[in-house]
Amino acid sequence: MKLRQEILKEHSKAQCAKIVKWVGSNQQRFDELFGLFLNDEYRVVQRAAWPVSYCVIAHPAFISKHWKELISKLKKPDQHDAVKRNSIRLMQDIDIPKKYHGAIMDICFSFLESPTEALAVKVFSMTVLGNLAKYYPEIKTELQLIIEDQLPYQTAGYKSRANKVLKQLAKL
Repeated sequence: MKLRQEILKEHSKAQCAKIVKWVGSNQQRFDELFGLFLNDEYRVVQRAAWPVSYCVIAHPAFISKHWKELISKLKKPDQHDAVKRNSIRLMQDIDIPKKYHGAIMDICFSFLESPTEALAVKVFSMTVLGNLAKYYPEIKTELQLIIEDQLPYQTAGYKSRANKVLKQLAKL
């Protein structure tokens, strides 16, 4: 497969699934996809983000050697919502190496606190922070305050996830 051409061909769920299937369990193919996600022109980066997240959700080990690059990308200003959304999405249900916890907490708190951040980025950040609060109970209060402060002004989707995270925090 000529990966870059396939990414540019169309932006659809079917195309995403086709790319994820092509990557399969092959680390080398994932690395090729991740390289496009990191370094290509904005449209390729934006479109590669979706299959990157699905590949990592299916095969968490794929991201092991790429954490530093992923975090560096998320720290850069003016990243497209697709990059932020899919990068944080992939962190929700995988074990994040301890050495990156601090950087990821900073990024997620920044996204969650931002009044202009996209809803999905906020919701995924909330979940990642809720998961990390198990290891760092000192962030629990700050996370609760931010969530509760935004709750009255947010959408049903935000409120639903917020309630789940708040219940999770109450059990810690």
